[in-house]
Amino acid sequence: MEDRAIQLQLGIGAMVLSLFLLFVAIPSWVSSPSNVPNIILSPLFWPNVLAGVAGIVGAGMVLTAYWRPKPAWTEPPDVPSRPAAFARLAGVAAIMAGTMYLLPVLGMVWTAMLVFALLAFLVRTRHPIAALVCAVVVPLILYGFFAHVAGVAIPQGNYVRLP
Repeated sequence: MEDRAIQLQLGIGAMVLSLFLLFVAIPSWVSSPSNVPNIILSPLFWPNVLAGVAGIVGAGMVLTAYWRPKPAWTEPPDVPSRPAAFARLAGVAAIMAGTMYLLPVLGMVWTAMLVFALLAFLVRTRHPIAALVCAVVVPLILYGFFAHVAGVAIPQGNYVRLP
């Protein structure tokens, strides 16, 4: 299957999933108290934002699938071998198991940093420096928002406590 067809199918799938989330799943299964003082703290806000972003990204994928010029000839993709794919799958499973072990020991922020970096290198990112920077910065920013702005307690580890 060519890239345009894959991109078109993924875009349509993202838009359908977004509509399902916005009109069926979130209203039916996410409950929210009526007296939430700040809309950002409402349990409905972030699922709706993520569903909306998924719909926008899906629409963008559909549009770019139509605007992309059709290639005259393409080389076959470099497909990794099955053992390598299963090894990566086993690596992801090991990272997940390690995450569950490390969460109570290191805390959520430090574990998230480690897991982000490990997954980036497991999938062999083309941008390792950006991945390492994001692995450190994103969990710290999220911690700062949830702990200091939203007032939500983030699990801390046994060794290093964040302010």
